Amino acid sequence: MTNDEIRAFLQQAIDENPVMLFMKGTPEQPACGFSMRTSGALNSLGVRYAALDILPDPRIRQELSGISNWPTVPQLFVNGNLVGGCDIVTEMYESGELAELLGVDQPAEEPAAPAAEAPQSAPLGLENRLS
Repeated sequence: MTNDEIRAFLQQAIDENPVMLFMKGTPEQPACGFSMRTSGALNSLGVRYAALDILPDPRIRQELSGISNWPTVPQLFVNGNLVGGCDIVTEMYESGELAELLGVDQPAEEPAAPAAEAPQSAPLGLENRLS
């Protein structure tokens, strides 16, 4: 795959999925703590989302950063717009802003940084055709 094809695939994933998470690893097996916390926030809200592992090819991360102008991973997009990375998503989760943005109810208990847990509703799987 060329870099242009990778970029087009990533842009299509952002455009077609209302909630799109680019992460290291998968929601079931995050490959870093930041990706674990970000997917954990979405999982605890019961949100359906698509996720794509950026690790199989370094060009994925390069092209993603070219699209988003954001250097780090994970990256969360909602309705085609970059929300941010782990720190921003975690802060938004804790304040209730993330639940509001996603149109879901904040969990009744005192919000804290989410721990790793299995998704309550299975994330949408994106076939990684980039490797």
